[in-house]
Amino acid sequence: MVRGGRVVDTVTAVEPRSLRGRLRTIAGLMGPAFVVAVAYVDPGNFATNMAGGAGYGYLLLWVIVSASLAAVFIQHLSAKLGVATGASLPELCRDQYPRPVVGVLWVQAELVVMATDLAEFVGAAVALNLLFGVPLLPAAVITAVVSFAILSLGAARRRRFEAVIATLLGVVLAGFLYQTLRLGPLTEAGAGLVPGFAGVDSVLLATGMLGATVMPHAIYLHSALTRHHHRGSTADLRRSLRAGMVDLAAALGIAGLVNVSMLLVAAGALHGTELPAESLEDMHAGLGATLGGGAAVAFAVALLASGLAASSVGTYAGQVVMEGFLRRRVPLPVRRLVTMLPALAVLALGVDPTRALVLSQVVLSFGIPFALLPLVLLGRRTAVMGELANGRVITAVGVVLAVMISALNLFLLWRTLFA
Repeated sequence: MVRGGRVVDTVTAVEPRSLRGRLRTIAGLMGPAFVVAVAYVDPGNFATNMAGGAGYGYLLLWVIVSASLAAVFIQHLSAKLGVATGASLPELCRDQYPRPVVGVLWVQAELVVMATDLAEFVGAAVALNLLFGVPLLPAAVITAVVSFAILSLGAARRRRFEAVIATLLGVVLAGFLYQTLRLGPLTEAGAGLVPGFAGVDSVLLATGMLGATVMPHAIYLHSALTRHHHRGSTADLRRSLRAGMVDLAAALGIAGLVNVSMLLVAAGALHGTELPAESLEDMHAGLGATLGGGAAVAFAVALLASGLAASSVGTYAGQVVMEGFLRRRVPLPVRRLVTMLPALAVLALGVDPTRALVLSQVVLSFGIPFALLPLVLLGRRTAVMGELANGRVITAVGVVLAVMISALNLFLLWRTLFA
């Protein structure tokens, strides 16, 4: 049959009647959200969340919680787009928008991917340096080789790739749970759920936290990872979406827990002390001094797992962006080489890695509206989504999120330039 101008498979899946059958169906549809979730706990999150906790205590906890909730909503819209249309968000933008608009969207998406790769390579390089003393530049090259090996599984063995990424996500979670347990009771953390700022620098960090949590390249990627579930009747598609929500809740629940733990660890162990906390290296040393050597090792291992997983996922997203907007496919080794050049340049020039990480997350935050607005506007079109088109309430929530994020970015820019 034809749906939204596309020819789709009309083979109707048989809904499993037993509990075991339904669980098996859900398990078969799980995986994409765990790949996407890695983007929400990449090294940029380490830099912004830890800096926020060390500098402002629990003040910005509400930013992480709010951004995590927004991420679930946004990623559901992205997954729904892929399931309903059988196409990725970049592909739909190319088909639905004028060529000049598509060109602008592609350029900013590539900048977003470059900023993402910068954070991931730098973070993993710092982790290798902390764990094994490898100099930063060679460590970045090692990161590129290992992440490419992980990424190569994506083309031939998608399920194995998803399993590797989910395992690395589990390593990050275990590392921060260990550090959090070392803190003891966190009686004052609840105060951080009340919205508030403490000057322009805290707004900068909050914007970075937002960009590190609601990552634009993950919006593009999730729609591509779920598009192969576009088969069967509308009822089958709705069942796929329900199973996808289980996947999404589990994966982003873990990512949200990790992000909250990052800020809690930094606030509980580093805030109010005389220990320096200006860089990832400082944070590693500070955790060792306050929570013990085990906590410092857990931090570095989690950072390494995050960087390796996120760099693989970032390159995967870059492929989705280029193929979707331009109908062009670049061999993965070439793409890997190009996207790692900015990170190598940062490390070769001696730029402060942590500062580069924070600024890369601000760049990501500025890219969110360019991904979110097309996602919301296309998702409400019946001609595109068929019977799964989003209603007015969902569309309104998406527009409000895009406007709020844009307003925060403009406020940050104005205060930075003119304050």
